[in-house]
Amino acid sequence: MRFIDTHTHLYLPEFDADRDSSVEKAVNAGVEMMLLPNIDIHSIGAMMNSVERYKKVCFPMIGLHPTSVKDDYACQLEKMEYLLPLYNFVAVGEIGIDLYWDKTYIKEQTQAFKQQVYFAATHNLPVVIHARDSFPEVFSALEELPKNIRGVFHAFSGTPEYAQKVISMGLKLGIGGMITFKNTGLEKVLKNVTPHDIILETDSPYLTPTPFRGKRNESAYLPIINKKISEIYGIQENAMAEISYQNSIELFKL
Repeated sequence: MRFIDTHTHLYLPEFDADRDSSVEKAVNAGVEMMLLPNIDIHSIGAMMNSVERYKKVCFPMIGLHPTSVKDDYACQLEKMEYLLPLYNFVAVGEIGIDLYWDKTYIKEQTQAFKQQVYFAATHNLPVVIHARDSFPEVFSALEELPKNIRGVFHAFSGTPEYAQKVISMGLKLGIGGMITFKNTGLEKVLKNVTPHDIILETDSPYLTPTPFRGKRNESAYLPIINKKISEIYGIQENAMAEISYQNSIELFKL
């Protein structure tokens, strides 16, 4: 089986002690590619170092994470817009709106999200959307933006109705370790969409799947996520892996 981890923060300090071995474990588990979402202007250097170190395995995105949107967001976006054509970024992400932690900058988050979607449209790149406690706000913003956007709702945690709304907009659902948690409602979501509507991700070092909850997540655990999804759909693991692999190739033009 072959996999693409479409969302891993491999460059974060949590991997500093064993980044090489973590990548090696992932590759040995069948993970051929790892896509790295950006956080803010300050994380780009560490991210690109990982891309350079693990060529043909790691691929970068560029974006301002909604929880990093503060008073200086316009300056950060200006710098990112300058960098966009200079490197082979595979997506604009991780972008979106997060109202779980703090609603202080909701206006700025919304503006930053819209501006970055325009970046993606201009450069023909997909968007990787973070929506936490903010599905109505994200949908409302997208209604005002170009309709030819492709992308994914990363770490999807919404209702079946929200899932249908995402798919109707031509976007994918990013499914990770939460699918192995109890009482998330994600099994019901998946039963109302098809395997062709989803892509796999870990969001490592976060959202570690069962049975490793409480430990650092990593891309090598992607087959665990794939196994659970294949059980939900009642198809073979290798078939599910290949469907999600091809979905990812198509979405990110890898």
